[in-house]
Parts: sequence; structure tokens; C-alpha cells
Amino acid sequence: MKKSLLILIFSIFFLGCKKAPENIDSIPEHDSLTIVSKMVNEDRVINVWTPKSYKDGNDSFPVLYMPDGGIKEDFNHIANTLAKLINNKNIPPIILVGIENTERGRDLTGFSSVKDDAQYCPLTDGAKDFRLFITNELIPEINTKYRTTNRKGIIGESLAGLFVMETFFLTPETFNFYIAMDPSLWWNNHYLEQNTSSFLKEFPEQEIKLWFAGSNTEDISTHTRNIYKSFKDNAPENLIYKYSDEPNEKHNTIFRATKEKALIWSLNNN
Repeated sequence: MKKSLLILIFSIFFLGCKKAPENIDSIPEHDSLTIVSKMVNEDRVINVWTPKSYKDGNDSFPVLYMPDGGIKEDFNHIANTLAKLINNKNIPPIILVGIENTERGRDLTGFSSVKDDAQYCPLTDGAKDFRLFITNELIPEINTKYRTTNRKGIIGESLAGLFVMETFFLTPETFNFYIAMDPSLWWNNHYLEQNTSSFLKEFPEQEIKLWFAGSNTEDISTHTRNIYKSFKDNAPENLIYKYSDEPNEKHNTIFRATKEKALIWSLNNN
């Protein structure tokens, strides 16, 4: 994998395993619970935000799941954004479930045969176990403790965006909608991009939505654009997708810059 020194330094700080702490947002009222996971063999802290109407009635709500969902990660600003959009009637009410990180690089990356990828994250193929944690342990727990509908989605940026895209391609029936900002598609020699057309041939018949975006980071936008081109040629009718090309955004600005339009598009009928 040939990368310039500048790209290497940029990747280590912004595309690597560690999630920069988010401390600029007010902490919304929320629940926290701990799940003892057999899938990842550790305790996991889960943060749950419910809309105001959840407490005011008996209705059930769809759920948005989010890796990087710790209080010092992305949970606060996404919960506050949901509250704003719901209050303005831009989106219907939804529950947010944030998954706090322990070993981010392990959980959010799948298999890689590229030894250089170990500069950024361990080559553990941990995403498959993390995905099983979400589907086999977390989702049933949330459905038991909260009033939920069958509709659910997932949102993520950078490595979490890679996990969102990998889940979309490998097990698309897991969620009804997917949101990925600047997914780290360079992982494993951009395997997901290279195999997009093959994945689409196996796509399920159910309607699934995908919103994804690429910034001015070349190691990412090249691959998001190529996936978009492949979608235009190969996407089945039941895949509803939107690509947001964001050349004026950097890798560390794109999440906040695009989150509102991503949520509005994904959570409404189009």
C-alpha cells in the first residue's frame, strides 16, 4: 500500500484506531446500562437516549444504533441533533443507542490481508464478533427494555463508517437503513469497493436505505465515489441510496457538517 508521508501522518491521527474525545457538547439526559457480552468476551457500556414523546405516551419507536457511542465520543452531539430535528418536525421520533468503545480498532475492522494496515489497527478481524454482539445481544436487550418497533438503523464515521459499510454489504438485512460518513474504505486494499458489484448480486429483496458521504480525503473519497458509480450500474430497485460528495469538508469535519441532512433523508420516506 503506497501512501505519502503526509497521508500516513493524517491517517494515524484521524483514520486510525483511536477516537478523538468529543467534549464540546452538553450531555443529554439518558440511560446507561452494561451488557455482559459473550460475543466480545467483555462488559460493554451502552448509552440510550429516548425522545421526549417516549416518556409522554405508550408508543413504540424505531432505533438508531451507533458505534463510537460513548459520552466522550459521538453520543452527545448525535442525541442533541436528534432532539433538535424531532422538535422541529424534520424527522419522526427515534431512540438512540450508543455503544461505548473499548478496543475500537479491533471491533470496527474486518479481515485484512494487508500487513501495512496493522500500522492503524490490529489485524484481528474483530468486526464479525462485534456485529454478533449487536445482533445477538444488544438488539434483543434493547427490544426487551424499551418500546421499539422493528425498524432500526446504524450510523458511523471513519472506522465506524467502515463497519457500517461492511455490515451493509455482508449482512444487509441486519438494519433497515445505514448512514456512513467518510468510511475508511482503504482498509484491506479497498476490498468492499472492489467487490461491490458481487455483493449487490446477493442483495436481499427487502427495501434497504443507504446514505454515505466522502470528504476531501483522497484515500476515502476515491473509493466512496467508485462505490457510487457501481451503484448506478448495479443497484437493485429495492436499494434506496444517496451519495453526498463533500469536497469542501475534511475528515474531521464531515460528521457534524452532514449529520442533519443524512438523518432527514434516512428517517423520512423518499
